[in-house]
Amino acid sequence: MEFHTFGNPAAPTLLLLPGLGVSHEIFLPLIERLKDRFHIVTADIDGFLLGKKSRFTSVDDQSAQVNRYVLEHFDGQLDIAYGLSLGGKVLSRMLERNEIAVGHAVLDAAPLLPLPKWSINPLRYYQALNVWTCYHWTGFWRWLFHSHYFDVLLDEVKKVFPSDKTRAVLEGYKSVYTNKLESISGPDIHYWYGTKEAFVAKPQAKHLLSLCPEAHIEVFPKMNHGQLLVDHPEAVAERILKIVSS
Repeated sequence: MEFHTFGNPAAPTLLLLPGLGVSHEIFLPLIERLKDRFHIVTADIDGFLLGKKSRFTSVDDQSAQVNRYVLEHFDGQLDIAYGLSLGGKVLSRMLERNEIAVGHAVLDAAPLLPLPKWSINPLRYYQALNVWTCYHWTGFWRWLFHSHYFDVLLDEVKKVFPSDKTRAVLEGYKSVYTNKLESISGPDIHYWYGTKEAFVAKPQAKHLLSLCPEAHIEVFPKMNHGQLLVDHPEAVAERILKIVSS
């Protein structure tokens, strides 16, 4: 993994973990809005490093690497952490390991449950094809599905896809969907998802509540996977500030 820091070293600490297939740069609009209020650290996940060859290992290994970084550079304490999709899965595993203190945690559409074994290989090959399609999404298809949300995701995928082709996607999805969150620790845990991804995300939120009944669930109307961050970073910034000040 590679770590990047921004903002005010004297301010509260904020960890940002990106989803599968994108780098920390998906957070740059959010970072611009929060850099004066936080000491921000972001991580690029192995297999999706910018301009470098790397190989995805496992969710467990990624969470261990982040924990070590926080222990070494922040004395094992974070004021708030936000994980998007795979980043949320890594964050949930960090909270499960309970090796560092996280004051507030936001799991944005994090997959917390395993899939049936028979479905894992078809799904991960489908997702690899999906990422390949994103990388080659030009011309007619871009015109047909044109939106700011899709354009930003496509541009972000293009930044990291050449570094490991489809192998990181295949290995990443296999690790994500063969692990179940068994426990979680933390004084303030939030789970976000959009109504357009509710079919997948709602069971994850229900499972989180079974482990942590006091978790806060927030559902965003007309939003798809990661769309709130991409289309409305100002709304994410406002919520992060509100959570920390609450």
